[in-house]
Amino acid sequence: MATIRKPASPSPPPPSGSAAGDLSLGSAADAPHGSRPEQVYTRLRDLIVQGLLSPGSRIVETEIATRLGVSRTPVREALQRLQQEGYVNGSPGAQQSRLTVAPLTRDDVYELLNIVGALEGMGARGAGLLPSAERHTLSRELRSLNAEFQRSGKAVPIDHGVLYDADERFHRRIVEASAGPRLLALHDAVKPQAERYIRMYISMLTGDIRTSVYEHDLIIASIDEGRADDAELAVQVNWRHAADRLSKVIAMAGERGSW
Repeated sequence: MATIRKPASPSPPPPSGSAAGDLSLGSAADAPHGSRPEQVYTRLRDLIVQGLLSPGSRIVETEIATRLGVSRTPVREALQRLQQEGYVNGSPGAQQSRLTVAPLTRDDVYELLNIVGALEGMGARGAGLLPSAERHTLSRELRSLNAEFQRSGKAVPIDHGVLYDADERFHRRIVEASAGPRLLALHDAVKPQAERYIRMYISMLTGDIRTSVYEHDLIIASIDEGRADDAELAVQVNWRHAADRLSKVIAMAGERGSW
């Protein structure tokens, strides 16, 4: 992400209280693939990541089951998984009806983004160890993705969703280049939690993306030249800087859902 803009309130989330947002799973053709608990989990996670279930809002199991048109069993299973992954919090000994969407805090974002950096750094290291022909092909793809990211950041007005997606494609391509199934699974589990923060505060982070573009260039050069250690470090530094910037933004704009 980029340098911090003067604080202007992030996009306001839906009102706190009980769960908000469009909870419909849609028709069978529109619903996510997989079992019913998986569908419920995917729908609820997407709503949390997109800020449609706002940080700190209550999650009532019976209400969600009714609005999704499913029994309480798949909802309970989905909420247990979301709680294990850190999207949902519950007080010790509390019933499911006391669950809330996890808040967005400075301490959490710093830990979370550095974890993402460690995972993606492993992917970059693997990419730097690929045969030279594969590295060069990958580097060309990454340069194209970084150029797309740069163009998105220069648009007037900036479409923050498009900008985030461009950045995400760049980072995901690095991980996919050489990662095994375990690293991909860990990345799939953790990255959306970071996405919650970035999407909530991105309007305050995109005043100037030149630093991010430059850091991406350093990553690409390290991979292209087969400097695996440098590639890993460059990705970690990129995310550490993003954590620093987001932490400062949250300090100015306020934590969400922690009151």
